[in-house]
Amino acid sequence: MNHPVITKVAWRLMPTVILCYLFAYFDRINISFAKFQLQDALALSDTAYGLGASLFVIGYVIFEVPSNLLLYRFGARRWLARIIISWGLATAAMVFVQTTWQFYTLRFLIGAMEAGFAPGVLYYLTLWFPTSHRGRITALLFLAPALSGLIGSPLAGLILQTTDGLMGLSGWHWLFLSGGLPCVPLGWLVLRVLKDKIDDAPWLDAGEKLWLAKNIREQQAGTQEKSLIDAIKTPGFLTLAVIYFLVQVGSYGLNFWAPHLIRTAGVRSSAVMGVLVAVPYVCGAITMVVTGRWTDAGGQRHRLLAGLLAIAAIGFTACGLFDYNIQILVVALAITGLGMVAAIPAFWALPPKLATGVGAAGGIALINTLGQLGGVVSPFMVGRIRDLTGSTTPALYMIAGVLSLGAVLVLFRLPPGLRAPEGTS
Repeated sequence: MNHPVITKVAWRLMPTVILCYLFAYFDRINISFAKFQLQDALALSDTAYGLGASLFVIGYVIFEVPSNLLLYRFGARRWLARIIISWGLATAAMVFVQTTWQFYTLRFLIGAMEAGFAPGVLYYLTLWFPTSHRGRITALLFLAPALSGLIGSPLAGLILQTTDGLMGLSGWHWLFLSGGLPCVPLGWLVLRVLKDKIDDAPWLDAGEKLWLAKNIREQQAGTQEKSLIDAIKTPGFLTLAVIYFLVQVGSYGLNFWAPHLIRTAGVRSSAVMGVLVAVPYVCGAITMVVTGRWTDAGGQRHRLLAGLLAIAAIGFTACGLFDYNIQILVVALAITGLGMVAAIPAFWALPPKLATGVGAAGGIALINTLGQLGGVVSPFMVGRIRDLTGSTTPALYMIAGVLSLGAVLVLFRLPPGLRAPEGTS
């Protein structure tokens, strides 16, 4: 992290934050792997499964901005712990689902309980890290989704294959229990480890606290403290929300349908499928580490984001062209992951440049909320297209087009302040 104080802060905070983010994304991995057993147990069509996946996002969207404003009021430590514990219990409750409507209801509830977590963490990091280090820190944070695919995909496949029938429960029951119950002690860990303010950190001495606070304050000098309404009116704010919507269409397309693509290409073993699904996340993780350091060194973040979206579009197109050739499909998924997984942290380095304070807390939440609507559209759209046509290919081409549009907006529609290169500090 270049400076010893930044390194110390990162080592103190980031392992816990990444672990929390890891479990948030385990749920997305688990619902995609549980798809086949869920559909058999509840007689779900692809459209119904896609609707259940979308209802998670709807619950998330409805409660996200209020949740983040409450985080700003009560402090990140307590509120993030509440979010983690409540979504963990709701996820574990999937074991009781027996009907389609119970599936719909609980997926909505899980989304509502998790609402505010991702933007809350992003806002929390703005309190602890100067702008000049935020690209690397954001990339480090978003290693969690990549690791969730790298670790969670093989683990999910293994759980489905080895626990089905254990203690009278189906494999998908154990999948949700393993993703939900550990969140309770994880919430307690957040209360113990995270601190709300620099002054609250006993592991920093007075000089280190002064240096850190001074650097954060100086690098935010050109960014005004704004209300939520003022932040929304800031040029570029709504453009970022639209771009993130398009990014999420692609992200959810990869997260929810990669196992399905691999299975329809001929892979029947859940364990093997888990290993293959991990491939795009490995590629995305490597890309994130490299690009995070490059952009903090003065690279133009918007050009990086546009390039990653274009790469992901190429990957989705290739997935559609070679959906029944497992060898080429895995390569296409690797290209998709290289662009798609790395695009999200590249995007989130931009919004904190628009506002600080409550405007940042609420503004980041609102951008995430509007963007997450892409998570409503994508799973349902792909499921519906598949039910109507019998093929996932047309939906993959549509996602590729959406990401191409996102790349164009990033290059030509962002205000000058978001397109300017950043210096080092």
